[in-house]
Amino acid sequence: MPLFARVIFGLVNWAARNGLSEEAATKQSKQRARQTGVRGETFAYWYLRRHGYILVARNFTVPGIKGEIDLVGYDGPVLAFVEVKTRSGSSEEFGKPEDAVTPEKRRHLSRMARQFLAERRIREAQCRFDVLAIESRPGARPVVRLHKDAFAGDA
Repeated sequence: MPLFARVIFGLVNWAARNGLSEEAATKQSKQRARQTGVRGETFAYWYLRRHGYILVARNFTVPGIKGEIDLVGYDGPVLAFVEVKTRSGSSEEFGKPEDAVTPEKRRHLSRMARQFLAERRIREAQCRFDVLAIESRPGARPVVRLHKDAFAGDA
């Protein structure tokens, strides 16, 4: 495992020791949720690097197709399309982050994955869809669950 990824994840993990969300009453909830999502994706990026992924794309979008693929990277020989879901607060209150990957979201991810492969002219690749769920409670380190091969797509 690369030393650089280990060091950077150590710093990101240390910075997240009190959670990924900010407790600011003056910020609007949508802006706060977006900020938590960005922090979650950054945490996820370094978490995956720390666990040996070689990431090749971040926030991949396709004009005319709703949504984005948060992270794309190789886990060994497998090309993984990773959806990151971050929640601040308890899972009893909002549900588990991974439950937000609905069948509709899966269809969008699958379509975007096909576009990613076509744009990069990748014809032969073993692919899978991963979901990285992050629960961040104020004052506590994030709880991370990586679900490899979380659902079947037709990428």
